[in-house]
Amino acid sequence: MIRTIALIPCFNEAKNIEKVIQEITNPDLLYSLHNKGFSLDYVIINDCSTDNTLEVCKINKYNYIHLPANLGIGGCMQAGYQYAFEQGYDIAIQHDGDGQHDPRYLECVVSIIQSEQADIVIGSRFIEKQGFQSTGLRRLGISFLSELIRVCSGVKIYDVTSGYRAVNNKYIKYFADYYAQDYPEPESIMEATCNNARICEVPVIMQERKEGVSSINTLQSIYYIIKVSISILLHRAIKKRKDQETYG
Repeated sequence: MIRTIALIPCFNEAKNIEKVIQEITNPDLLYSLHNKGFSLDYVIINDCSTDNTLEVCKINKYNYIHLPANLGIGGCMQAGYQYAFEQGYDIAIQHDGDGQHDPRYLECVVSIIQSEQADIVIGSRFIEKQGFQSTGLRRLGISFLSELIRVCSGVKIYDVTSGYRAVNNKYIKYFADYYAQDYPEPESIMEATCNNARICEVPVIMQERKEGVSSINTLQSIYYIIKVSISILLHRAIKKRKDQETYG
């Protein structure tokens, strides 16, 4: 049996997390995965939420990690990967706690990992362009970062900010040790390509957030693009220097 775990980063998602866990633990989903040779566990990484997320986890006896300080999405996910590595999981799936990710696609992403077609599989909104497509400003920023990563790495990923992704045990260990902070999704793609990871995308349909608000507003989106762009360029420069040192 291939041991698989859903890592669920969570900050102030008390109104969403129960529905997310109900979907992840749906008997039909677990049965279907079991028939394909996968077990599925989950862990909520509560990033020091200021609402009653922790109380919801305790009352429902969910499997959770409570971070005593807010680390942001990068630190939150790294804690999840460290847990997955220490517990010996074969595949880890990042699955947001806001209800936007649909567990129906889990079987697809883990099957690609299991067949060794890729080290990292990303669920993309922009292949079939169905479901919630984000705001116009964010789509513009995502397209820019996608092209920047392509120029710097030679790898074309359309939905570079997607948090719906699965990784094999090699990258569970890698991300347990090294994971980008602040806005990690595109940066972690660039890090992985510099490490020669095989990355692919599969089409998924995402839902618009039903409760709560996103942590990124318009001003933060502009800061996001600038900061992530600089980080991608730095990764490219470091990779180029290492290649020169290795190959002369």
